[in-house]
Amino acid sequence: MRLLKSKPAEYPLPRMSTRQATTPIRIAILEDDDELRAELAGYLQRFPDCQVVAQLADGETALVKLPRLKPEVVVMDINLPGADGIECVRCLKDSVPGALFMMLTVYEDNDRLFRSLLVGASGYLLKRSTPAEILEAIRDLRAGGSPMTPQIARRIVQHFQQTRAAVAPDEDLGDLSPHQLAFLDQLAKGFRYKEIAGNLGISMDGVRSHVRRIYEKLHVHSRTEAVVKYLGR
Repeated sequence: MRLLKSKPAEYPLPRMSTRQATTPIRIAILEDDDELRAELAGYLQRFPDCQVVAQLADGETALVKLPRLKPEVVVMDINLPGADGIECVRCLKDSVPGALFMMLTVYEDNDRLFRSLLVGASGYLLKRSTPAEILEAIRDLRAGGSPMTPQIARRIVQHFQQTRAAVAPDEDLGDLSPHQLAFLDQLAKGFRYKEIAGNLGISMDGVRSHVRRIYEKLHVHSRTEAVVKYLGR
């Protein structure tokens, strides 16, 4: 993990919007490596839009403390001792409603990462990510994104393609414009919002507008629900 390869001062400080600066993101970090956990927490706490409410080393403690602390984003090591990251996500989705979970892993263990997404994680990063990349992913999660690699996105697509026969065709897709269908296709391929904006030549305001209108037309509340309907068409 590059967290320990360079001094924190060497990392650039990403810019914040006014909204980010005035509404801190409540963050919990679950990582059994004490040094990594402390360094990531120290880096995130340098930003006014980040409030680290918990730094925990094991899943059992998280299951007890996080329902009370109510974090918005949980950065979760997938290989925690005791109750691992996947089991923690499964349990915390009910006890901390609305929380977003981002998995951290040393290797691209597609099977375990895929299972973590199926139980409710919103994305994942490799531990070699820089602190600035983790911060960007946390902000992306809060804005509605799902940071993950194309390989994991492809696994999700394959899963729903294999089970699409069980998904009833949805007439709501007929209400989508060609631009909205193109946007939804990009979502299904696993692109992040910034990448979609570049691919389709639209602004981030345009991205947010597409997301809002697609969710309304499909009667869904998340990216995964929208992709399921799209792949089950």
